[in-house]
Amino acid sequence: MPGKSFHRTDRLSAQLRRELGMLVHAAVREHGLASASVSDVEVTRDLAHAKVFVTVLQPERAGDTVAALKALAPELRRQLAAAIRIRHVPELHFHYDESVDRGERIDALLRNLRSGDHTD
Repeated sequence: MPGKSFHRTDRLSAQLRRELGMLVHAAVREHGLASASVSDVEVTRDLAHAKVFVTVLQPERAGDTVAALKALAPELRRQLAAAIRIRHVPELHFHYDESVDRGERIDALLRNLRSGDHTD
């Protein structure tokens, strides 16, 4: 049934987002990283890989924070295996979620346009 795998990946993505949110929060504190949160998780259809998107409160520290999370991925995966009961925990791939930065830039541009501060 093709529909079944779609729902399964959605459920697993949501569960991973919740669990990883807590694990990333703890890792940030423990390793002195910039404040980061998990914004989304996309699981492949075969459930072997998970793209983990994170937002970082200080965008200038995003590169270092994402690099640290990538280094911590095997440990985070082990912690996930203990927290959730699934046969195979997907391999974690951390990515910086630029959508928040993009949204803030668009908001700033719109504010500037409304206030007449734009330059042609």
